Amino acid sequence: MSSGELDILVISTGLKLLLFPAYRSTDFEVHRNWLAITQSLPLSKWYYDTTSEWTLDYPPFFAYFEYVLSWPARLVDPTIVSLNALQYSAWSVIAYQRTTVIITELVLGAALLRLCRPLLSQNAPLSPILAASIFLHPGLLIVDHIHFQYNGFLFGVMLWSIAMMREGKMVLSGMLFAALLNFKHIYMYIAHRYYRLPLIYYNYCLASSLSSAGYVTHIGHQTSGHYGQPRTEDFYYVMARRGLVPSRFLSIDSAGLASSSRGLIGDTVFAVLPNVKPIHTFIVTIICQSVFLWRLWRTPTYRSFVCAVTLCGWASYAFGWHVHEKAILLVLLPMSLVAAESHAMFRTFVIASAAGCVSLFPLLFTPAETPIKLLYTSLWALGTFYPLQKRLYTFPTTLAAVLIDRLELLYLVGLPVLQIGVMLLGAWPTIKGARATSLPANATISEANFEPQIENGMEFLPLLLTSVYCAIGLGWAFLRMGFLYVRSSV
Repeated sequence: MSSGELDILVISTGLKLLLFPAYRSTDFEVHRNWLAITQSLPLSKWYYDTTSEWTLDYPPFFAYFEYVLSWPARLVDPTIVSLNALQYSAWSVIAYQRTTVIITELVLGAALLRLCRPLLSQNAPLSPILAASIFLHPGLLIVDHIHFQYNGFLFGVMLWSIAMMREGKMVLSGMLFAALLNFKHIYMYIAHRYYRLPLIYYNYCLASSLSSAGYVTHIGHQTSGHYGQPRTEDFYYVMARRGLVPSRFLSIDSAGLASSSRGLIGDTVFAVLPNVKPIHTFIVTIICQSVFLWRLWRTPTYRSFVCAVTLCGWASYAFGWHVHEKAILLVLLPMSLVAAESHAMFRTFVIASAAGCVSLFPLLFTPAETPIKLLYTSLWALGTFYPLQKRLYTFPTTLAAVLIDRLELLYLVGLPVLQIGVMLLGAWPTIKGARATSLPANATISEANFEPQIENGMEFLPLLLTSVYCAIGLGWAFLRMGFLYVRSSV
């Protein structure tokens, strides 16, 4: 490990240690309960225990992963692995669980060293930047080290699989990815795309297997819940709600008027537009992915494979039936591996990264974490985009290219404006509360209660603005990268 790599590791670890007292989501208690389940119960009961509502619902390898982590936890504080210690929040459990995230993330660091060091002779200044940008990615800091999950470890396994494929070790690569699927089922989004390249590589000895290779796509409950995700469905939801304006003149089912989340998780019923069904999202997703699979079949190279995996995961994120907001990491991290291929790919990477990181900001809704997410993401963007821009920038040569370049720049400038607006809207109830306390003593009840009613109706406006604006950027970046990939000659 070089001195620069060691510096990055030490500085990033120090920052993550400082974030120990930061906000924790319910996922923190989820994983603590899984430690308790795997340590306290026999294997046969792991998936059946209902002591807590946070039952074990990840694949078996992740259960074994929790089992391994539960043994040191028992030594640190036996209460951590107690089934009845619900909502346990002692400093011992906080320090232990956050430390496990930092340590297991070293798998990602090792994978990045394996991937990027062979490239040093070809692209010396850029490979370390790309590796550091992945290891220090704001998405991982927000989701893993504050919100709390183990995505760094899981993406480390994924990148190790990609590294083995790059080196021609197809069987080992496939075994690692199969293990990854047994850690977390979200990687099913790219499973049948992932095995396409090994099938091509062994096209002679596995020709008989090609005809039986099936497609597997996850189908569950469509997610549009209390946290707006920047996906294609957002535009559909906005149009559905916008269509309710003239509903007073139409005969419309009242259930549709009261639907579309309202901050609660449940089935969405549209009053004006047709309801979206699983088969609709399945067809659209498969059609999009088929285009990228065709291109991968034509150009079975490492770079083509990384692009295909990124785009197929992106199609699942954009059009899938059940998609978690954190699934954007499935796009942003592998995309970083090909960000330095050209200025066009770099510009796509900038738009996707900026919109994708901002789309994760609502996960941290507490005021104390707001400066952290804004400052860290800004510094990461400066340290990543600026050196790549210096090496890769090419001036647009046509009028259309100049126009697109300026519109993209305008969109990027709009992201800070969006954040300012979101913060002002978030502070609006406080401002209104201060005004309400200064109402004259003879104010009527209707005057005192009028403005809070407006506030309740605008409660989710910041989420809506963030979701729709980020969906525009991610949608454009998806089309941009798809066009570059399909038209490329790599």
